[in-house]
Amino acid sequence: MKYINVWENNETHLDNFIDERGGIADIFYNENINHVAIITSESDSIRGDHCHRLTTQHTLVIKGELEYWYKPLVSEAAAKFSLLKKGDLVSTPPSEIHALRAKQYTEFIVFTEGIRGGLDYEKDTYRLSESIINDGPI
Repeated sequence: MKYINVWENNETHLDNFIDERGGIADIFYNENINHVAIITSESDSIRGDHCHRLTTQHTLVIKGELEYWYKPLVSEAAAKFSLLKKGDLVSTPPSEIHALRAKQYTEFIVFTEGIRGGLDYEKDTYRLSESIINDGPI
């Protein structure tokens, strides 16, 4: 998992600009994005609980908050989570299990590098039989 906030200064090649009119923040630069989807999630809903063998997935929160749960596919350790807020961008590499739990009504955009959209949506998705999200409080 790789994490940045697109509105805050970070040590990447991305740029942001803010003036009296508002702001412009780079999300990607020189990346090969194959699919983009806007997703809404009601409070307490869970998405994911799967991994991709070949696809890298980038998730950008644009409204609300998400618990982002993750762990390597081959790991027996418990999953970890980060709380994502507006402007947070998390990148999920291939073979990393991930799940998202909305803390409130949340909107996010998913960008993928690899097969993940349209008719190919399920071709690189491997679902789990049990959730990686623990029973901690929401």
